[in-house]
Amino acid sequence: MTLTTEPEWKLDSRGDEPEDERNLGGHLVVLALYGILVVGIAALSVVTGRQLPRRMSTRDLLLAAVAVHKLSRTITKDEVTNPLRAPFTEYDGDGGPAEVMESPKYRDGARRSLGELLTCPFCFDVWAVAVLTVGRVFAPRPTALCVDALAVLTGADFLHLAYAKAQQVAG
Repeated sequence: MTLTTEPEWKLDSRGDEPEDERNLGGHLVVLALYGILVVGIAALSVVTGRQLPRRMSTRDLLLAAVAVHKLSRTITKDEVTNPLRAPFTEYDGDGGPAEVMESPKYRDGARRSLGELLTCPFCFDVWAVAVLTVGRVFAPRPTALCVDALAVLTGADFLHLAYAKAQQVAG
């Protein structure tokens, strides 16, 4: 029997994190925060007499999906939003065009979960949907303007990528 100061779990290739990175406690904290915010905002809408929006049209659903996509990528990947992520993430390198790759700064706990949330556009989508939903309840016109602007930005991003590809093909 060998005495060691290493924990019993195996370490992965980075040498500093356990193989099982599920971090259930940290995720539970972030999930509880999300639930508290949603319940609090729902209660506020009842207290203030806000009406829930009517069913969204197909156009509104498509624009909202594009806007959520852009908002999530902006928060989780853009260089200019790095100060929002910096307390919880560390820079790993360049990502796609005008994007950075980052990873959580902490090994476990709520700070790691926040780092994961702030570096994963798929994970952040549900928060982005919640923000736009709250906006539709409390400030529908400014929210609609933001949704339209985010959708236009997404279109511009795709046009930039297509233009860059056309330049490459042209030689």
